[in-house]
Amino acid sequence: MRITTRPFRPTLALVPVVLATLAMLLAPLAASAASFSISLGTRASGFVSPTQVTNAGDGTNRLFIVEQRGTVRVVQGGAVLPGYFLDIRSLVGDGGERGLLSIAFHPDFETNRTLYAYYTTNGGDILIARFQTNAGGTKVVNDTRRNLLLIEHSRYSNHNGGSMVFGPDGYLYIGTGDGGGAGDPLNNALNKNRLLGKILRIDVDRTGDGPWARYKAPNTNPFFGSKPGAGEIWAYGLRNPWRISFDRATGSLFIADVGQGRYEEIDREPPGFAGGRNYGWDAMEGRVCYTASKCPLAGDTLPVLAYSHASGNCSVTGGHVYRGTAYPVLVGQYVFADFCSGRIWTMAATGSVRVQRADTSLRITSFGESEAGELYLVALDGRLLQVKAG
Repeated sequence: MRITTRPFRPTLALVPVVLATLAMLLAPLAASAASFSISLGTRASGFVSPTQVTNAGDGTNRLFIVEQRGTVRVVQGGAVLPGYFLDIRSLVGDGGERGLLSIAFHPDFETNRTLYAYYTTNGGDILIARFQTNAGGTKVVNDTRRNLLLIEHSRYSNHNGGSMVFGPDGYLYIGTGDGGGAGDPLNNALNKNRLLGKILRIDVDRTGDGPWARYKAPNTNPFFGSKPGAGEIWAYGLRNPWRISFDRATGSLFIADVGQGRYEEIDREPPGFAGGRNYGWDAMEGRVCYTASKCPLAGDTLPVLAYSHASGNCSVTGGHVYRGTAYPVLVGQYVFADFCSGRIWTMAATGSVRVQRADTSLRITSFGESEAGELYLVALDGRLLQVKAG
């Protein structure tokens, strides 16, 4: 936020307004320094290898739990609804890091009943497909599937990325892994002609691009119409972005990128950013050199936060900036975790310091928001838990 000031003569009537404004601006910093802890409350269980929790933004207050095998279940009013909202098990190659990795509801889902799925095929490739539900929005009709984007990924089974979210601009942002293998052996991440190891941005409401001509690369993308560079690319130099999210209050983009053997990182893009950042992999891992022959890497952007694999950490699970109302101390805090250690940290939305708030035994696979901005997580043991603070 940029604040422009000019001389003025304050009056007593303005004092409460000034104080209130300062309190709002300083609240995230105060919360970061405050001594509070995060606790977790189980809301549902019995899910099979959940990979995501999200909402549809349609006023129903439902939570959708994505299961790696290719199914989606619904929690509403504290109860798990019977049956499946989505069942594409026959289409999904499931196992290891492969599977149904995320879904994203169209911003106009309430009227167009459209959503998108990110999954690996039985051959291992990454596929983004569009689906529609029945008129009531209670079940996906499989015959409505239309494939949008296919990315070849058959050589290695790991680093499939899997994060997908609509941005404040209405475009679909997609986080892809570098194609697998240790150290990016296929040299995908820094190659601006390849879609692996990237954040992609596409317009799903226009057609003409991709293998099926069912989306459009926005002409405001950084490499649109240029060579080298694929028009879909928004950012590059990523290893395996496992959860990207937008701050619903400011529009800042947070990217949690899983590291190789030493460091995990969080990247942040401010609202209104024009794209085109190089996040450094595989020249850099976190803030240090990984491939000596490629260092120093000119023009790369270092992460706002990096942490080491000390004490059992090994794989960052990206989260969200809390904008709910139930836990004021959390407002303005980016909440994230490590899959291996189970630790949960916060970082001020505009800061770069992490503070440990919980130490759990959970394998946390994903965070997600309710329609009201309350924060939830899913764990590999099949539980849906609400994030609380106090």
